[in-house]
Amino acid sequence: MKRIGSMERYGIWAGAVALTIVFFGLTWVSAAFWLGVVFFGIFAFMGLYDVIQDRHAITRNYPVIGRMRFFFEKIRPEIRQYFLEGDQDEEPFSREDRSIVYQRAKNEEAARPFGTKERVYEGGYAWMTHSIAPTHLDRHDFRVTIGGPDCKQPYEASLYNISAMSFGSLSAAAISALNKGAKAGGFAQDTGEGGISKYHREGGGDLIWEIGSGYFGCRTHEGAFNPETFAEKAVDPQVKMIEIKLSQGAKPGHGGMLPAAKITKEIAETRDIPMGQDCISPAGHSTFSTPRELCQWIGQLRELSGGKPVGFKLCIGHRREFMCIVKAMIDTGIYPDFIVVDGKEGGTGAAPLEFANHVGMPLVEGLTFVHNTLRGADIRDRIRVGAAGKLIHAFDIAQAFAMGADWCNSARGFMFSIGCIQAQVCHTNHCPTGVTTQDPLRQRALVVSDKAVRVANFHRNTMRALAEMAGAAGLNDPRDFLPHHFMKREADGDMVEASDSWPYIPPGHLIDNANSDVDDVYLKRWRRASPDTFNPPEPYGRSQKRRSAEKAAAE
Repeated sequence: MKRIGSMERYGIWAGAVALTIVFFGLTWVSAAFWLGVVFFGIFAFMGLYDVIQDRHAITRNYPVIGRMRFFFEKIRPEIRQYFLEGDQDEEPFSREDRSIVYQRAKNEEAARPFGTKERVYEGGYAWMTHSIAPTHLDRHDFRVTIGGPDCKQPYEASLYNISAMSFGSLSAAAISALNKGAKAGGFAQDTGEGGISKYHREGGGDLIWEIGSGYFGCRTHEGAFNPETFAEKAVDPQVKMIEIKLSQGAKPGHGGMLPAAKITKEIAETRDIPMGQDCISPAGHSTFSTPRELCQWIGQLRELSGGKPVGFKLCIGHRREFMCIVKAMIDTGIYPDFIVVDGKEGGTGAAPLEFANHVGMPLVEGLTFVHNTLRGADIRDRIRVGAAGKLIHAFDIAQAFAMGADWCNSARGFMFSIGCIQAQVCHTNHCPTGVTTQDPLRQRALVVSDKAVRVANFHRNTMRALAEMAGAAGLNDPRDFLPHHFMKREADGDMVEASDSWPYIPPGHLIDNANSDVDDVYLKRWRRASPDTFNPPEPYGRSQKRRSAEKAAAE
């Protein structure tokens, strides 16, 4: 049996060697047989290489034929997506979700025949409660005013905008198509932390300038924040808001890196970085280290930008730390104009597996916590809250409003609108549709004039669907959705009102009960939060406790 096994393992290679010899002998008969020598000779030398190489165990034991494993492994995602994946399998977006974006982007009929495919009696199913007296909404271009009392240039934002995606992560053609679509549809594009490129500017669409820990586009040569450079760019009328990126849902607490191979001359100029080096975004900011310093920086950015709305984006991690920021707002009197809550389910061009799967709070819990903390501190009315994280159709957006959002952002939804097929090779520079590559030849696949129209179409048709849902609930504006408008089914099959899952705490609850006997999960963290530090009031973890004990003994 062992001999037979060896013959099977080496049979293909041995056959290639034998046929190479045979065809070589036949070349004396006709020169055409050289084709066979070349063809089978390639496999013969391939097998020889496989046997002597020391990198892959499979091909050492199975020369030539072992390479089939790598071939099928490479095309596995495509085989799954085109032949095996169900309409509702999320990898991470289902075919049904992607299809609705494609259809709305193309202005095609998006209706479904024959009823729902959802398993309505299984745990996790959610639905909206409708009214017997629905309203008819003639408009769909709903707006929210972003800008608190200290803001001199408030922004009338659409309820649905393009989430943060940097030039470098996306191609020049993709950035240009998104911006031109935003201009045509009257909504905003978040630049991502990679700075404002000429492709963001050429379309004339409204911009939300995101400032990350790398301070790209407003940095010194040493990588620190440069106030002068920031002020020069922030006063541009096309820049409508300034967003500080504290963390992002797909990899919170982790820095970013754009490989040197993807850095073109244009990217280097946009980010103010040198060519030929990996572009590193630190995990944390160097401009501030305490909640008070963050608030002071928010005030500085607002002043430097001429009074434009300034806020920050984060994925909730330690809930106490967000409460530290809220306490600092109250103590300093400096409030952000907006906060964007990025859910753990948010996307990225590349992230370590552990961070992508297991770090950060999902949107439902994160948004509910931020909304309630601001309510509890009695400052919710002066700060607008945005939401991001797999929000690509009207039901998702409506639920986000019910949880406390004032507007929503989407990144991958708009990527689908310009042709993304969820190939999930964003980090390789080999995007097949030209969306996430810097390869000029691959970018040719993305025709900006065509895709810009699709971006605007997707936004318009999604907002129309949202207006229809609001009308079905008997509402006059999508922002009037509340938790009681939604129901969901628990794992045990029982249905519960969403207000039981996403309860609103009373305004001023944290302030009024800070020193009382009332105790709940919000008050426990509120009492431990400090406006002067992000650190907890007591040591935690074995290493910190040991250091504290050693310090006490030394004293």
